[in-house]
Amino acid sequence: MGHQGTGSQTLLVQIVMALIKGVVIRSTGSWVAVMSDDGVIADCRIKGNFRMKGFRSTNPVAVGDLVEYQLQPNEDTGVIHTIHQRHNFIVRKATRLSKQSHIIASNIDQAVVMATISSPRTSTGFIDRFLVTAEAYHIPVSIFINKCDLYKDGDLVKLNDMMSLYSSIGYTCFTTSVVSGLGLQEVRSFLSGKVTLMSGHSGVGKSALINAIEPGLKQKVGVISEYHHKGKHTTTYAEMLPLAGGGFVIDTPGIKEFGLIHFDKQEVAERFPEMRVLMHGCQFNNCTHVHEPGCAVKSALNDGRISKSRYNNYISIINDEYFEEKEWD
Repeated sequence: MGHQGTGSQTLLVQIVMALIKGVVIRSTGSWVAVMSDDGVIADCRIKGNFRMKGFRSTNPVAVGDLVEYQLQPNEDTGVIHTIHQRHNFIVRKATRLSKQSHIIASNIDQAVVMATISSPRTSTGFIDRFLVTAEAYHIPVSIFINKCDLYKDGDLVKLNDMMSLYSSIGYTCFTTSVVSGLGLQEVRSFLSGKVTLMSGHSGVGKSALINAIEPGLKQKVGVISEYHHKGKHTTTYAEMLPLAGGGFVIDTPGIKEFGLIHFDKQEVAERFPEMRVLMHGCQFNNCTHVHEPGCAVKSALNDGRISKSRYNNYISIINDEYFEEKEWD
């Protein structure tokens, strides 16, 4: 028995020694690409049934996860044995009716929601749901308004209104154009040395912008559907891409909907910075900012200190209205 025990311990030591640490840089379903600390990339599958504590996820391993894997004998593929605890992540509802979540990316330094005024149009409903999720996980988030070379007249008014609204709340906003080069140097500096998640609708130009600031990456660029004026999907999976100036940018598939998950109604207002600073002035500690008397938030809404669009999106969220593009057209 003693001899068998020693053999088992030796085998265990060999397995532990064979584990390689790395970060998930691409997720395509049942297989993920993991980059080790020395830069070697291996395709790996998941061992067993990993689940995050507290809720179910459609993807137990996400881009940005720190993992430990073991290469298979006589193969260049590996098996993931350990997923380290995430210090943050961006998550959304997997599908309209699902109670499961889909983790877009984890362990990120900052996030960007890319928006366009037209071709395709990005609604404030989408933007605000993304911002609320980033706020919930204490992830700094900025807004890139892209394709600024296209905008004239009414679109320019909408552009200025969007910039004024979100800048006044405290969000950093960039105006960008791959065609004219507007903002590209600022974006390059902003991304340098950080792990940045970039998200938005299909067709807003995420991959084109990444190509412009890092030409060697050669990301596929989407073509806008002339009929639907919505982007055709070109990025089909999340991928972490290295930047020459240091850091990584995570390009993600275009998202048409952003359903929030695991939010209590009482905490939603805390994720709106302009509401958060006023909540202490409400008459009731558990004020929902909907119908209660003495509500500081509603008072600010009435005198224009809180925008109607932001407040309407807040109401939509607490009423659990699942966001669809058509609702905001």
